[in-house]
Amino acid sequence: MNPDVMDLTILIPAFLAGLLVLSTHVPLGMQVLSRGIVFIDLAIAQIATLGVIAADSAGFEPEGWIAQGAAVTAALIGAALLTWTERRWPDIQEALIGVLFVLAACAGMLLVANNPHGGEHLQELLSGQILWVSYRQLLPVGILSAAILIVRRWRGQRLGRLGFYGLFAFAVTASVQLVGVYLVFASLIIPALASRSCPDRTRVRTAYFAGATAYAIGLIASAQADLPSGPLIVWTLAAVGIAVSRMRSIMPTRGGC
Repeated sequence: MNPDVMDLTILIPAFLAGLLVLSTHVPLGMQVLSRGIVFIDLAIAQIATLGVIAADSAGFEPEGWIAQGAAVTAALIGAALLTWTERRWPDIQEALIGVLFVLAACAGMLLVANNPHGGEHLQELLSGQILWVSYRQLLPVGILSAAILIVRRWRGQRLGRLGFYGLFAFAVTASVQLVGVYLVFASLIIPALASRSCPDRTRVRTAYFAGATAYAIGLIASAQADLPSGPLIVWTLAAVGIAVSRMRSIMPTRGGC
């Protein structure tokens, strides 16, 4: 992209994609932290990515419905497996999540090993192509995100293990198609971490503000500097998260958040 010209027709849908990812990942991220299963997002996202790679290896279009179905199916299988392992071995759940992530990542590498464009496709799925998101892609993700938020608000703590992992699988599958694995993980964890010491009444609002601010700054900076948007937004999320945490620590008597 020309660093001297920021095309709003590209930046606006990219920013909206970030807001959609944050809409579901902020509340889910807080649940993840409270459950102590931080790397679940990476694992589920990598499994969904494996579904896309498998569909691509079978000759289907990566952006087609079959690939999307493969991603959702893979993520739901992963969610069901993690539900079972949490019930069976709750004391080592985090370790099992890490093992599942590594296995899915290595399986994806093996599937693209003989594909001349496999490495490029895998890189796109990991770091994302947020700048090239279209409004057509945003509509189904927006509908799914709204449904996830409605179900989560309606069922709340009554979702149980399977319900939580199932919602997580749908949210991550949709998000990873828009922004990539790395940005999905950062969007889940960093805003939740940055706002962890805020009062309950303001925590969600603070996390959304931190995430939206980081996406806006990261997208503008990537356009100006002609740098990859996904990795730069991840770093911006970290910087904004640190700033929010510091504000909380230096203004404890005023509530901070």
